[in-house]
Amino acid sequence: MNDFFHFQGFTPWVFLVDMGLVFGLMLAGKFIRVKVKLIQKLFIPPSLIAGFLGLAFGPNGLGWLPFSGNLSSYSAVLIALVFSTLPFSSQKSSAKEVIKRVGPMWVYAQIGMLLQWGIMGLVGIYLFRAIWPSLHQAFGAMLPTGFYGGHGTAAAIGSAFENLGGSLKWEDAMTLGMTTATVGVVMAIVVGLVIIKWAARKKQTAFIADFKDLPNELRSGLLPKGKRDSLGEATVSSISIEHYTFHFAIVFFVAFLGYVLSVAVKNWCSGLQAPYNGLELPVFSCAFVAGLLLKKLFDLCKVSEYVSNHTVQREGSFFTDLLVTCGVASIKTGVVVQYWLPLLVLIVIGVAVVFFITFYFGRRLSPSYWFERSIFAWGWWTGTMAMGIALERIVDPQMKSKTMDDYALAYLPIAPVEIILITLIPISFSAGWGGLLMWICLALSAVLLILARSMKWWNPKRAAMQSQSSEQAK
Repeated sequence: MNDFFHFQGFTPWVFLVDMGLVFGLMLAGKFIRVKVKLIQKLFIPPSLIAGFLGLAFGPNGLGWLPFSGNLSSYSAVLIALVFSTLPFSSQKSSAKEVIKRVGPMWVYAQIGMLLQWGIMGLVGIYLFRAIWPSLHQAFGAMLPTGFYGGHGTAAAIGSAFENLGGSLKWEDAMTLGMTTATVGVVMAIVVGLVIIKWAARKKQTAFIADFKDLPNELRSGLLPKGKRDSLGEATVSSISIEHYTFHFAIVFFVAFLGYVLSVAVKNWCSGLQAPYNGLELPVFSCAFVAGLLLKKLFDLCKVSEYVSNHTVQREGSFFTDLLVTCGVASIKTGVVVQYWLPLLVLIVIGVAVVFFITFYFGRRLSPSYWFERSIFAWGWWTGTMAMGIALERIVDPQMKSKTMDDYALAYLPIAPVEIILITLIPISFSAGWGGLLMWICLALSAVLLILARSMKWWNPKRAAMQSQSSEQAK
């Protein structure tokens, strides 16, 4: 099939081919979900099945499907579109309620980042170097490079180590980072689905029950007559503009504003001194902020009454399905593992550490819906945000827990810390004070825990309330 399509740069027809293949895989994924009982038992959504099919038969697999190589770029755009829908699809909440929700999420997400870097970095320095003295001091840091950071961070840190001169140059960093990133994506989904299955059986989920208690339409995903949801009512006349055109226009314009804001911040920071000259706010976070501002303007101008929350929410689900498929299909599988034994040990230890961080702190730093927030963090901290969203969609199909809303706001103060840390990792380890940087990460985590306790965000007894919250949600 690759011989039939001749790609010469990116054109609208290339985009059509990519999307045609993606949607074709989604239809195949839906067919598999309806017909294969094992897939139903694992709650695997068609978008995720489509992603695995794209990975297996696309350029990173057998090469039968002529994807153009832009799937990873589509994923970045789709994330921005997903977060652009959130301000218009969420119900109104008071500022006090938002701070109460977002504060714990910020501490949880920030601690998750700092502990993963700090613990695994020190494990590499003190444990792995004791067993394998020839390993680079930053070998342990390659776990969070791939797990928390993903392929993008692996490329950034790997290229930074490769660009160092003389004996400081470490050419293997790129390969190791890409390897842990690829394994992390697999861990995110495989282990994540096992955890979801266990949580549903133990009544720890708020929106899904044990599989044996689910009606057939929820297992297959096909709604019979009498149980089909309404897609809402039109808020504008089709004589002037189609209802969905109006709502898609809002979402795409917000995503565009987010991109403009991100580029503006990047250009402004480029004139600052290091490490701030590398600061770049994620487009999806900027899009969420832009959406909040536009929503406020709509409220003042009485436009909000013509914006259907239900329609925008459906559009967000549409973009999420695309995001999951493109994100999984674009995984780079051609990674050569050069240090198989220490790398295997590193991954085993890393999975255990991230599992503890995710669910121990998630249970105690979530004012509500602790499992829904934790499983999103598991997918994010081991694989990518797309994996986190995929797992979140399984346990919270209608996004009632507001996990993504809170994450979008909480990530804004986290992004600069992450950028600075990624910038300092190659410099610090090459200069010989990588251990100091890792200890600082642990110290900052301790400070955040003290803050959480003082703000009453830390509640070890909160997990016992989950069963009651779950019953109320159902």
